[in-house]
Amino acid sequence: MKGSRILEFASLKDPLFSPHDSYRNRSTWQVIVFTLWDSILALLRYFLGQWAFAPIYGRAKRATIASSTAPGTGEWLLDSAKYQEWLKPNGKTLFCTGIPGAGKTILTSIVIDDLYRKFHKKTTVGIFYVYCSFRRKDKQSIDHLLASLLKQLAEKLPSLPESVKELYDHHKEKRTRPLVDETLKVLRSVTAVYSRVFLVIDALDECQTSDGCRMKFLAEIFQLQSSSGANVFATSRFIPEITEMFEGSISLEIRASEEDVRQYLDDQIVRLPSFVKRNPELQEDIKTGIILSVKGMFLLAQLHLDALIGKRSSLAVRNALEKLPTGSGAYDHAYKDAMERIQGQVTDQEVLAKQHALAVEVGMPRLNTDNISDVKDIVSVCAGLVTVDEESNIIRLVHYTAQEYFERTQKHWFPDSETDMTKICATYLSFGVFERGFCYTNFEFEERLETYKLYNYAAHNWGHHAREASTLCKEVMGF
Repeated sequence: MKGSRILEFASLKDPLFSPHDSYRNRSTWQVIVFTLWDSILALLRYFLGQWAFAPIYGRAKRATIASSTAPGTGEWLLDSAKYQEWLKPNGKTLFCTGIPGAGKTILTSIVIDDLYRKFHKKTTVGIFYVYCSFRRKDKQSIDHLLASLLKQLAEKLPSLPESVKELYDHHKEKRTRPLVDETLKVLRSVTAVYSRVFLVIDALDECQTSDGCRMKFLAEIFQLQSSSGANVFATSRFIPEITEMFEGSISLEIRASEEDVRQYLDDQIVRLPSFVKRNPELQEDIKTGIILSVKGMFLLAQLHLDALIGKRSSLAVRNALEKLPTGSGAYDHAYKDAMERIQGQVTDQEVLAKQHALAVEVGMPRLNTDNISDVKDIVSVCAGLVTVDEESNIIRLVHYTAQEYFERTQKHWFPDSETDMTKICATYLSFGVFERGFCYTNFEFEERLETYKLYNYAAHNWGHHAREASTLCKEVMGF
């Protein structure tokens, strides 16, 4: 399990496990102890990193949203008759649909926080949630999603339920993971311990669809609701096959209200240049112009505000406000504008933005750590197009709509991206440090992955990039 405290303790507290020692230079007794310890760690990583301790998808995201959301945001939802009706017992479902960037994830976090405020003192009320994400589709399989829900309910109890212990012991012996049906059975038994259960699911449209994962997950959720009387809150874009699954449920369309957008702008307008801060009339014009243009799209308010940060006069700001895009193509216009602003930066900043700080110099035999840029600098020069993933600490595109835009326009903005990535991967894998060969233990392999962050990606994907590259790269031939 990457980043494990056990691993940190082992490497920092005991010179026997110094990361600078080579396996081949240790004495016989050290090799024996090290190998045994490595086996123990491998088992711990397996059992702690799999179903029993599956990640809680969105915990860090929820905390980040809570800390950055302006007070009063989403009150219209919490005060609505439909939300108040949903809070009542007997397994009600509130299904909220919305256009891309309407603020569904923000409102999901507000709902979860509201539930915790209302029921935090009631130990018999279970609250669990999952944030589906296009960034984690490959990891959010149905067994991981259900295991994540099980973990949340089980960890709130004063002691681990017997059904969870039995399932763990059963698979510990076989070194296997539970089947979906097994996890569901235990999930139902744990759910039965609570007098009431609330389940919140965000962005069902971003849930994995391969092998029918999304529809199977929803079917199991509804069965769980039927047996436990759970109240289910879910959000999604307008997708017919998802909407059909919620027929008969309480439904509500989510659109960024003018009040929410204004509260966001009130909170964030301090990011604009000092001449804006000194001009209350201009501030009001900015707020009014953005509110009128976004038409229920909260994300668009963020992108429009980011577009004003580089303006250097009141006239430039007012001209930009007059040209703010609206309607169905607004996101494409906003992303195009952001890319043009990146291209308008000085050369060093443009390279930093486009390469996402990969500290790899093509043709060099080693990684130059002086070439690694600070994460904040990377985000600042990317014109609002990227953000730092709260759970993985990886820089990612700001929204699903950005992913879709760049998939459509990749050849325009990044015509040589496959060739560039091929060169970078081949250069990385040719570093002198890797010439010593394969790792002799799991411990050393984990250490290599932790030290050389791009190693795993480069090893698995250089061939894919090479096949798509427009030219044959000499770095590949040398590699």
